[in-house]
Amino acid sequence: MKQVRIGSGAGYSGDRIEPAVELAERGELDYLIFECLAERTIAIAQRAKMKDPEAGYDPLLVDRMRAVLRPCSEKGIRIITNMGAANPLAAAAKVREIAQSMNLRKLRIAAVLGDDVLGILQTGDYTDDTGLPLNRLGNRLLSANAYLGAQALVEALAQGADIVITGRAADPSLVIAPLIHEFGWAMDDWHRLGQGTLVGHLLECAGQITGGYFADPGYKDVAGLARLGFPIGEVSEDGTVVITKVQGSGGQVTAATCKEQMLYEIHDPAAYFTPDVVADFSAVEIVELAPDRVRVSGATGRPRPETLKVSIGYIDSYIGEGQMSYAGPGALVRARLALDIVAERLKMTAVQASELRYDILGVNAMHGDALAASHSEPYEVRIRVAGRTDNLREAERIANEVESLYTCGPAGGGGATKSAKDIVAVLSTFLPRSEIKTSIQFEESRHAVT
Repeated sequence: MKQVRIGSGAGYSGDRIEPAVELAERGELDYLIFECLAERTIAIAQRAKMKDPEAGYDPLLVDRMRAVLRPCSEKGIRIITNMGAANPLAAAAKVREIAQSMNLRKLRIAAVLGDDVLGILQTGDYTDDTGLPLNRLGNRLLSANAYLGAQALVEALAQGADIVITGRAADPSLVIAPLIHEFGWAMDDWHRLGQGTLVGHLLECAGQITGGYFADPGYKDVAGLARLGFPIGEVSEDGTVVITKVQGSGGQVTAATCKEQMLYEIHDPAAYFTPDVVADFSAVEIVELAPDRVRVSGATGRPRPETLKVSIGYIDSYIGEGQMSYAGPGALVRARLALDIVAERLKMTAVQASELRYDILGVNAMHGDALAASHSEPYEVRIRVAGRTDNLREAERIANEVESLYTCGPAGGGGATKSAKDIVAVLSTFLPRSEIKTSIQFEESRHAVT
């Protein structure tokens, strides 16, 4: 039976690069995917593109491609990624430049377009998923990107793409696409698409399923986290997958790590909505075959939704933040006095904030004052004051009040930091599929060695 080997080279934008190189060099892969887009990431990328039309793709795109292009090219491993973020065209052009600079063979690099629907939402009478009109956001609206499915990625592979770069696509679709392409699955084969979605969901967070996020010393011990291996999915034609990793790499693949990842971000295991299928994980079977080899099967699916989710990024407000440390005898008392001073100063100087937080990190920042009273006094603490404002100037005033504790506050404060910036928030809406058009543009490393 034919098998496709897919490695997951990143679970988020800032992920390690070495495990992906290990996969490319020793994973015996057919495909290497990089999943690098969180909900707010693309909104932040869109803002970067507004400042520079050639920017807006993943900040680590260049480093990742320089690290894996050569082994992938030599071994015929195709790459699929959403590192295009807000600018897949510029990302594809950059990868072409990198390939040419490395004298790699002629590579076909596809940019998948169509997820950017900001123009559609700006010209129509749309509401968000709470029913409020989107036009209330005015010029605070930064981005609107539809979650594309696998269809356009499959078309790019069918046209011979060695590297496929998209923006906002559903995470599992990065994996379903090569499965559809390799196995010839129909786009309405809901059973296999449901199983393929499970495979994608298991692989999409990279090191989470090989023991990274799973690790909890003394309870769930995992060896070799500093050299954590990233996962490989050995996928059969019926969609059954064996999750494994490169032999000798750190971490572990067990039934428990697979179960945790399967349930990650799943609201209803019987109805996981994606652009490709409504997947059903409720009858999944997970079996340990050998050390670091776990077979997962039993997912199925129902027809895909007729609307696509759209993630909308906007400037919600501004945040000013300041921090300072206190150590030694009486550290906690001095920290509390410092917060009282800042609170009085903000009131005295009429700083305008819709929300304020006064935290002592390590004491009450996570669970409030009720639990803090039951613990012994720490030797060192750090205060944090943060406030939400309507403009940057007010945010800066909050941060400055903390820094001025250096000379105006209680004794022994040090290590002050401050910042003031806007807050990019996200909300969602839905658009009919018929309103979203995708396209593919190719770049080629024309000056490669033949």
